[in-house]
Amino acid sequence: MTTARMIRLALSLTSAALLASCGGGGGGGTGFASLPAAATLAARCAAPRSGASPVTAAPYPDRLGGLLDEQNWLAAWTNDLYLWYSEVPYPTPANYSTTGSYFKVLKTSQLSPSGAPKDRFHFSQDTAAWEVESSTDLQIGYGATWSLSNASPPRHALVAYTEPGTPATTLSAALVRGASILRVDDVDLVYDNTTAGITILNAAMWPVSAGESHTFVVQDPGSSTTRSITMVSARFNSSPVQNVGTLAGGTVGYMLFNDHMASAESALINAVSQLKSAAVSDLVLDVRYNRGGYLTVANELAYMIAGPTRARGKTFEQLSFNDKHPNIDPVSHTPNVPILFQSTAAGLGTTTAGTALPTLNLGRVFVLTGSDTCSASESVMNGLRGIGVEVIQIGATTCGKPYGFYPTDNCGTTYFSIQFKGVNAAGFGDYSDGFAPQNGATSGLPADAILPGCAVADDFTHALGDPAEARLAAALQYRTNGVCPTPASLSAARMAKAQSSMDGEVHKNLFLSNRILKR
Repeated sequence: MTTARMIRLALSLTSAALLASCGGGGGGGTGFASLPAAATLAARCAAPRSGASPVTAAPYPDRLGGLLDEQNWLAAWTNDLYLWYSEVPYPTPANYSTTGSYFKVLKTSQLSPSGAPKDRFHFSQDTAAWEVESSTDLQIGYGATWSLSNASPPRHALVAYTEPGTPATTLSAALVRGASILRVDDVDLVYDNTTAGITILNAAMWPVSAGESHTFVVQDPGSSTTRSITMVSARFNSSPVQNVGTLAGGTVGYMLFNDHMASAESALINAVSQLKSAAVSDLVLDVRYNRGGYLTVANELAYMIAGPTRARGKTFEQLSFNDKHPNIDPVSHTPNVPILFQSTAAGLGTTTAGTALPTLNLGRVFVLTGSDTCSASESVMNGLRGIGVEVIQIGATTCGKPYGFYPTDNCGTTYFSIQFKGVNAAGFGDYSDGFAPQNGATSGLPADAILPGCAVADDFTHALGDPAEARLAAALQYRTNGVCPTPASLSAARMAKAQSSMDGEVHKNLFLSNRILKR
């Protein structure tokens, strides 16, 4: 079972060992048939909880059972709801000493067309931690989102972006995008590979509570010297929408959108209202670090971009479950009808439910992407393309997650097992290897996952929203003449290597890294 704070940095040898030990415990698949329905096995717990959830106030349903009961529930639940249930052999429970180790093998071992694991999104989390993460937009940390290249040495950690009014930005010399983190609490971040060092690095980079004091040696962008700073972790409300403004003489709108969280609803409404008042004729939507969150927020944003003429009454996304449940949503037990574009606010944050959404009424949108553009962010792109809005992609191939799940608690652990795929109004949802711009690395991708636009590396030498920042500059250039800034003589393979050389991975809590249907 994973914890609320996953290990972000790893020992290189340990990582290899973990990869080598992921198999084992096979079976022929026939054991699933002997199991009763998952509902009859639920909440039979080796260590039942008492009382009620402090977050939801719902009484715990737990009753005394055992490890085998929990494992049998996992097997029956997987066999009923997992999208690729037919690709899961029945693992013998006796071969696994914990529910966590058993759950890890209850997934497909098949590969995507690119050769990547088909299911890269299978995980579990302590229910108490999940409830806290998913019930508030409050974050704990310094207000700096790190972009990390390589979990093992040699590592490269940069500041991807910061939050206003947080420890990172209220220093006498604020941390800025592109600052490199070299040492943390006197541990070499780049090369240390000791267990003790990794423990210190993880604890300092991703604090789990407010009030923790840690020291960082940083090198600011453009500087040849380093400086030492001390930051104390704090609780803060992040700003999911930043840098809203106009470019190109006021004709192009820009916004940085980082998270599909509840507070993003009102922030996006305000941003679109501002750009609508400016009468922009184009929009650059920067979601390079947006890993996901509420699908409802993605739906609303797509509607606000497209407007009523193009979107009202049309399908934003249709969920597709496994072949045992062709017409019914097997979790909500309701008819599986298309999710239509939403023209009013859901009331997730401070906005009143039912408030009419402002619209830009655009026939195209420029989307700045990276490998962290994932899940709900990809739904925005796919949903718009389904109704004929042109999506022009500038940046790197997206993460490739057309899948989602209903988080499900059993005996104190919440399990996340892929249960559905989302397709757009045109019936497309096969982007498991991501969306890619047409001049990037597109080998093996279906035609509908290859978009007009340009492969461009992330540029940490300029602020996000600066017209000189490489991806934004490429979008503005492509808008003007349809030409990418990369020389035509550069091969797709070299271009893909160049675009990925500066693209690290940002780490966010699990809620903000997934496609969540319900609050």
